[in-house]
Amino acid sequence: MTLHEDKITNGIYKKYLKRPMDFVLSLLAIILLSPVLILTAILVRLKLGSPVLFKQDRPGLNEKIFTMYKFRTMTDAKDENGGLLPDEARLTHFGKMLRATSLDELPELFNILKGDMSIIGPRPLLVQYLPLYNTHQKRRHEVRPGLSGLAQINGRNAISWEDKFNLDIVYVNNVRFLSDCKIILLTIKKVFVKEGISSDSSVTMELFLGPNKTEE
Repeated sequence: MTLHEDKITNGIYKKYLKRPMDFVLSLLAIILLSPVLILTAILVRLKLGSPVLFKQDRPGLNEKIFTMYKFRTMTDAKDENGGLLPDEARLTHFGKMLRATSLDELPELFNILKGDMSIIGPRPLLVQYLPLYNTHQKRRHEVRPGLSGLAQINGRNAISWEDKFNLDIVYVNNVRFLSDCKIILLTIKKVFVKEGISSDSSVTMELFLGPNKTEE
C-alpha cells in the first residue's frame, strides 16, 4: 500500500468506521460485563454510599461539554469546617482497588454508546483546564476523548503533563484501525499489571496549571 492509499484508508476509518465500531463494541461490552457492572454498583453502594455514580462535566470533541460517568471511589468525609478532606484521605482501600482494576471506568461505556466518547482517544480532562491549553495542547479535542489512549499505555498518571499531551497529539495525527486495536490490547495488559495508576506526588494526577508550570 502506498503512502497516499494508507492516508485514504486511515481517513475512511476515522470519518466513517471508528464511530460505528465504538457503538458496537461498547454495546457488546455493556451486555457482556453487565454482571460486573451490577455487582460493582452494589458494592459501591454498600461501601461508599450514595450516589453510586460520580458525574462530572468534561470537554469532548471540539471542546463540547458532556457529563462523564464513573463509579465513585471516594467518601464524602469532611473536616470540622464542612470542607471535603483531601483526596488521599477520602480514597478508601476499596476505592483504590476499583482504580487499580479500572472498574471505576466501566460506566464510561455508556458515554461511548451515546457518542460522547470513543474507546480509544485522549482521556477527557477537567473543564477548568480549557483556558490553560496552548495551541498544540488544544488539538487533543480534534477527536473524541477515549476510555483509553496512547498516553494510558505509556505511563498513564505516572508521566508528566507535557509527555501526556505530546502523546495525545501523536494519536490525533495518526488515527488508525490497527493502532486502535493495539492500544486496546495493551490497555488490557496494563489493567492486569496495574501500572501508572498514580503520579509521584498524588493519588491520581497532580493538577495541570498550564504549560511549563507545576503544582507548588
